[in-house]
Amino acid sequence: MGYSERDKYGMYKAGDTSGDSPGPGPALMGADTLLGEKVVNAYDIELGDIKEIMLDMQTGQVAYAVLAFGGFMGMGEKLFAVPWQALHLDTANKRFLLNVDKDRLKTAPGFNKDAWPDMADMQWANTIHSFYGTDPSRPRGPSMGPGAGGLGTDSGSSLDPRAGNQGGDTDISRIRGSNIG
Repeated sequence: MGYSERDKYGMYKAGDTSGDSPGPGPALMGADTLLGEKVVNAYDIELGDIKEIMLDMQTGQVAYAVLAFGGFMGMGEKLFAVPWQALHLDTANKRFLLNVDKDRLKTAPGFNKDAWPDMADMQWANTIHSFYGTDPSRPRGPSMGPGAGGLGTDSGSSLDPRAGNQGGDTDISRIRGSNIG
């Protein structure tokens, strides 16, 4: 189920014939509608789904999306705090893209649901941002759609994991149905 199906307040509905506005999405989205959202990589391989969104209470910015990966029916799944800026919103397919190979994600710093890390610890944050190739000093949301500053365009972007790619938007746009690039 995508975010538009979890939209209990109608914020993503297209304007109807009465002239209603189309709503705030996808530039502004309800956090609750993003919980459970699929995350895939550049190979269109599912990496998991978003279990939680972590807010930095000092800045008011989204700091991390907590991604669940592996396990069965919640048993044995590993959680990962993914920097918000490492995600890329694929509005055409209503999902997020994370440019990490599935095998590499298995080695990512993670935790289990009963032992959350201190996400305010700068050493921990630097380890997470280093793994995903993001800049902890630059809060920035996911890129989305054409011209949104996508992959590899600045130091806050993650790289396309496919061999030989430098992470440009044109590389990621090959994903079936994607409007990125």
